[in-house]
Amino acid sequence: MWYGILQLPIWAYILITLALTHVTIVGVTVYLHRHQAHRGLDLHPAVAHFFRFWLWLTTGMATAEWVAVHRKHHAKCETPDDPHSPQVVGLNEVLWRGTELYRKAAADEDTLAGYAHGTPKDWIERNLYTRHRRLGVALMAAIDVLCFGAVGVTIWAVQMVWIPFWAAGVVNGVGHFFGYRNYEPADASTNLVPWGLIIGGEELHNNHHAFPSSARFSNKRWEFDLGWLYISTLARLGLARVKRIAPQPAIDAGKTEVDQDTVTAIIRARVHVMAIYAREVIMPTAREELARADESYRGFIKRARRLLVREPSLISERNQRRLERALSGSDQLALVYQHKQRLQQIWHQSGATREALLANLREWCAHAEASGVAALQEFSQRLRGFTLVQPTVI
Repeated sequence: MWYGILQLPIWAYILITLALTHVTIVGVTVYLHRHQAHRGLDLHPAVAHFFRFWLWLTTGMATAEWVAVHRKHHAKCETPDDPHSPQVVGLNEVLWRGTELYRKAAADEDTLAGYAHGTPKDWIERNLYTRHRRLGVALMAAIDVLCFGAVGVTIWAVQMVWIPFWAAGVVNGVGHFFGYRNYEPADASTNLVPWGLIIGGEELHNNHHAFPSSARFSNKRWEFDLGWLYISTLARLGLARVKRIAPQPAIDAGKTEVDQDTVTAIIRARVHVMAIYAREVIMPTAREELARADESYRGFIKRARRLLVREPSLISERNQRRLERALSGSDQLALVYQHKQRLQQIWHQSGATREALLANLREWCAHAEASGVAALQEFSQRLRGFTLVQPTVI
């Protein structure tokens, strides 16, 4: 066996491989995703260029292509135009052939023209990183072999498959198929686990789709976003500036009138609002109905509980029939579900003036408070006091 410059025990090779692949993960989540694609933060030019160089070595991806494909994914999510939706092409296709789907989308000139704006177009990007992308991965292979000998070939191979598997496959595939959902955006995104360690926080994919421009992906106290830890550290060192994080609604107890501040708060934090509505109105009502239902109807409620809070566009025809059967047997359940739909319609009104939105929200609150459903009445009273807490950015 030929040894390189560094002769190390097996455990050291494993640690080095994990460290090298982790730097690549950080480059993807911090530089490509949060900085370039969504502009959630600014990076110091030296830090940004380091990640560009490192990704050239370890992935051969061009910034403009990655950003364009990802932005199109958000714009066309779960439709036939989505570059990599497991809901459209199947989980196995995205999980195991995610890289091919990415390359196909990246080769589309219309995708690049429509979604790659604002990405680097300087001399080194045009003449080296994009034009000679194979040179980067070849140089990485040479460095690995020089440093680690024959073992370096294995280290390089792992580096080459790390992003295609974890990012293109697991996040884009499993992250739209299995997991838990804090919020109900109009797509099938899920949080894989509450601790974003292996993929630098990308595991919190539902949180990201709920608030795409947020530089922080963790939203609950028990969630951990490793990418945010790196961003916070860079910010404290003066090497990054956070521009946006997810808005947080709050209740002003002294505020009893629905005003423009209320409208702004519920529209900007609408996924928060619907999550609270599900937790404080729909689920308690479903539990009450379940407790007093007879055996024949109880099964319908149990099967429909998740559907009651599900984004309507994601409910299949079969599940829609289940939901309708559950709603047909309970006036109260049907009432709170109708109010959920009407509340959503307020921010779906394209072109409505602020005055019209305000009037519609006031009307919704009046109907809710006259409904006779205690949970709905209490929610409406709280909704009147909704305001936005301006997040502290670093």
